[in-house]
Amino acid sequence: MSAKTGTRGPYAKTAKVRARAIDAGIALFSSAGYNGATLTVIAETLGMTLTGLQHHFPTKESLLTAVLEERDRRAEEALPSSGSHTDAFENLAAMLSESQKTPGLMELQCVLSAEATSADHPAHEYFQRRYARLRGEATEAFRQMAEDGQLTSAYEPASLAAMLIAVVDGLQLQWLLERGSVDIEAETRRFLRTFIPAIH
Repeated sequence: MSAKTGTRGPYAKTAKVRARAIDAGIALFSSAGYNGATLTVIAETLGMTLTGLQHHFPTKESLLTAVLEERDRRAEEALPSSGSHTDAFENLAAMLSESQKTPGLMELQCVLSAEATSADHPAHEYFQRRYARLRGEATEAFRQMAEDGQLTSAYEPASLAAMLIAVVDGLQLQWLLERGSVDIEAETRRFLRTFIPAIH
């Protein structure tokens, strides 16, 4: 029992430090962007030395990777599983409302996705893969809905997917610039209802 107790403590402490560092990274990357953030500032925020932080995250890129992975994990956790494509889009709209409770993560996506258009940005490939995956998943959902007669649009599924992503990203940016200026969930539902009548 003592051996297990002895190994559990350090692992728990390491996990706690990593979680705190990721939260601090989310806050700093959201406000300062990747280029404006430094491990030194994050270490100071945590009350740690730079060397202590680098024991967990040797480089700023490694922390950025962990931050993006955590963002994806939280987004997936907030999105309920669904048996139908209509319900999946309903859930997406509801999740957007929930995301307003964590504006730091929303801001993180907006700031970093804009910065990452530069090919030499460390998150460039991540956002390329992310948007390709989102377009692919939405395109396939719209394609199947079109085959089932659930869409009322002359646009191709791939076009609808690209437009939906653009609408969501644009609404989030407007909301971040002026809280309360737009209702992200309501406007997303209105957009979806133009070609999915079953959306509430």
